[in-house]
Amino acid sequence: MKNIFMLAFISLIFYSCSNKTSDENRLVIYSPHALDFVEPLIKDFEEKNPNIKTELIAAGTGELIKRVETEQNTPLGDILWGANLNLIKDKLNLFEDYISTNENSLYDEYKNKEGSITRFTTIPSILIVNTNLTKDIKIEGYADLLNPALKGKIAYTDPSLSSSSFKHLINMLYAMGEGNPENGWEYVEKFVYNLDGKLLSGSSAVYKGVADSEYAVGLTFENAAANYAASGSPVKLVYMKEGVIMKADGIYIIKNAKHLENAKKFVDYITSYDAQKKMNEELNARAIRKDLPKSNILLPIEEIKVIHDNDEIVNKNKDTWLSKFKDIITTI
Repeated sequence: MKNIFMLAFISLIFYSCSNKTSDENRLVIYSPHALDFVEPLIKDFEEKNPNIKTELIAAGTGELIKRVETEQNTPLGDILWGANLNLIKDKLNLFEDYISTNENSLYDEYKNKEGSITRFTTIPSILIVNTNLTKDIKIEGYADLLNPALKGKIAYTDPSLSSSSFKHLINMLYAMGEGNPENGWEYVEKFVYNLDGKLLSGSSAVYKGVADSEYAVGLTFENAAANYAASGSPVKLVYMKEGVIMKADGIYIIKNAKHLENAKKFVDYITSYDAQKKMNEELNARAIRKDLPKSNILLPIEEIKVIHDNDEIVNKNKDTWLSKFKDIITTI
């Protein structure tokens, strides 16, 4: 517990907050998201709500969930902004029921069916392709990664160390297994063979390696690749033709939040047209409103072959699948 409160002290970041700010005009947000994503949105929120001064506590998802659990009798935070739904679904008692005023503008599959889970973005697994190194190589999906011309030129991280790589493992098992993950292992073995024994040290090494022309193609997540494409790097995003799993990210109002009305306003803001448009066009994060103009970089959801995994099966088999992947990489 001591470490949790030390973390709060170290990571507390104030946005336009002074000692003169009345308590009822505050909003305390816990978030694991990168500052270059949250800062522009918080600034815009404060400009639209000048009477509300926001405080951000930035830390890892697991640590923030523990903080919410520890403080549940006397909550110090108002919002948990960003956490995988799988980590939240068995902790719904920690959060308030609230339906955003923008709920009807969201795609049906991302609506708040539980009462306390508001989705605000979705994070598909994609391929990042170096256009200078793959001029004569077709890459449209997982099957194309078995091309002998790509052997040793594929950037991928150990799925036991990287959540984005583990999501790709799940994606390829379901996509190449045509809905049955156990049928996807034959593909995984061939894919690992084409890695030529190379597993990178972390998720950032994947998209950086491709953008820096060290690798021809990498398995990563959309936002990371989109940021490089937007900055002019010689890369493009490929949405696997065999199917793409798109996992939503959520924003949650903490139970008995001290600044409940301000928290509701923030949830409404994050799902608003202006905020979602800002995510799509400026922050390269996929929004989930159905009334937004098309992004110049992100492929519209309607043009992606979206497939689905089974959370219960994935959670049950996670350790087994990671062990099986380890056995494959060490024996090929």
